[in-house]
Amino acid sequence: MDGASVETARRAVETDDPLPGTSGFAGAVDGRVVRDVLGRLPVFTESADPTAWSFDPATLDEPDAVLAGHARSATGDDRLWSLPDPDPATDDRAAVEKVRTAVRSAIDETATDGLAVAFSGGVDSAALAARLDAPLYVVGFPGSHDVEAARTAAAKLGRELRVVELAHEDLERAVPEVVAATGRANAMDVNIALPLYLVAERAAADGFDRLAVGQGADELFGGYAKVARAPEDERVAADTVRGARREVVETLPDQLERDVLALRGAGVEPVAPLLDDDVVAAALDLPGRLLVTDRGERKWALRLAVREWVPDPVAFREKKAVQYGSLVSRELDRLARQAGYKRRMDDHIGQYVDSLV
Repeated sequence: MDGASVETARRAVETDDPLPGTSGFAGAVDGRVVRDVLGRLPVFTESADPTAWSFDPATLDEPDAVLAGHARSATGDDRLWSLPDPDPATDDRAAVEKVRTAVRSAIDETATDGLAVAFSGGVDSAALAARLDAPLYVVGFPGSHDVEAARTAAAKLGRELRVVELAHEDLERAVPEVVAATGRANAMDVNIALPLYLVAERAAADGFDRLAVGQGADELFGGYAKVARAPEDERVAADTVRGARREVVETLPDQLERDVLALRGAGVEPVAPLLDDDVVAAALDLPGRLLVTDRGERKWALRLAVREWVPDPVAFREKKAVQYGSLVSRELDRLARQAGYKRRMDDHIGQYVDSLV
């Protein structure tokens, strides 16, 4: 069993509890292969033999990911858990305090030896960095938004920062490694996984075997522009901010499979405190106004919650997605065009990735 104990997973099955107080789990329980409701830890079976399973898809001939919230056996897949959909909290102060307590506890429980922090200078990673006595790593090309934001934030936290400064050669080398680790070669997944892989690779080379990451915060706390603009944004079907938030939360299993495999491929085990069950439960309780304010400020409850230990200029700073903030997306596009794959071509970056692989 990866994550929680077999006993905890079995109890979750027996009680139909989707959030039993873990940070995710996957593995074999009573002859079935299970994966928690958010798919925080990926697990795979052979397509032709569901009883043959592994956490590493590379060890299987035809790996087939077990769906989040499901159990797989020789007779097929069964849904065990669905994500809760509670009524929104009516007491804003109490709702923020619930988030604060859950986030603080989840972060503090991850403090162990061998831990580093992936740090971009935004509220998600700053919430971790400010409470963990662990080195901070940022990845990006010279002059990138994330490197500059991380330097400023680290200074405000009074912490030393280790900068993983990228060059084109790093992307060219890492693309095939990321594709091999994740099993994905599409441009979007590669762009997102590359900075994670490269920062984790450096942390592993420095002797760290665990990397704390802020995954899940944008999905749970309303960090996406398309959520803030619901229902006007065509990228979401929901007509409310809470509904749009639920849509993006339901994309987490696919994203986390990519991220976990990329990080493990680089030599570290990911630690995601903001995806702890208690944090998830507190986030799902939030009303829309604490996800996105009427002024359009996103992740509002999270920012209010962590300002207890994160300076306001950092807690309330907006940041870019890692593939853009690190300039990895821009520079991978540049490399593709230099190699003859022009933007007028269909999926020019995907074709360039294929050429490297």
